[in-house]
Amino acid sequence: MYTFGFFCKIPTYEFGRNSRSSSKAYKASPARRGSSQFQLRQYAEATLGSGSLRQAVLLPEGEDMNEWLAVNTVDFYNQINMLYGTVTEFCSPQTCPEMKATDEYEYLWQDSDKFKRPTKLSAPDYIEHLMNWVQTYFENESVFPSKIGVPFPSDFPHIIRTVFKRLFRVYAHIYCHHFEVITQLGMQPHLNTSLKHFVYFAKEFDLIERDDLGPLNDFIDRMLTEGKNK
Repeated sequence: MYTFGFFCKIPTYEFGRNSRSSSKAYKASPARRGSSQFQLRQYAEATLGSGSLRQAVLLPEGEDMNEWLAVNTVDFYNQINMLYGTVTEFCSPQTCPEMKATDEYEYLWQDSDKFKRPTKLSAPDYIEHLMNWVQTYFENESVFPSKIGVPFPSDFPHIIRTVFKRLFRVYAHIYCHHFEVITQLGMQPHLNTSLKHFVYFAKEFDLIERDDLGPLNDFIDRMLTEGKNK
């Protein structure tokens, strides 16, 4: 099991017996049965079941890279939404007034709609805007086509890089500010596996820069090094 013990300051929380997640339900559009995306998702799930994350991220032979990026992006979105949902009770505008990963990294929100300039938001507000922003892409058939034969846009890899960079910030916030909650809920193995899978995939397809990993750089290096030695 990987431990997370560098310079993130982790507050202490008290749990009630009937603690529940109050997260908003973000639902990604599922791949339609019979579509290439549905078949790729079945392949991805079967490969993950083999136990090798490094093998699971590789593009299946003869498959379209954009299709593979699309399927996995939807799955990572769902994983991150589930993991964040376990800590939303402890992530409020009062406990997390800024979207941070340690005091050294603060993330400002910007989009092409309401926030045209980088804007300071609380962590839950930032993450809500992020999830809705990604959901908008999923629901746009010109960006995430669900029918066979409909092409992806020429800038699709660029869109996915931006999505990955922003989704990673949710991992960073959870690790640096809610890790004790995750540990007490018994979710640490799930969080570590999800992050490891995410990073392997991002590195395989050049979707995220090392600088974007911010405060988790050293932890990720140790995680991947230990993974190679097993």
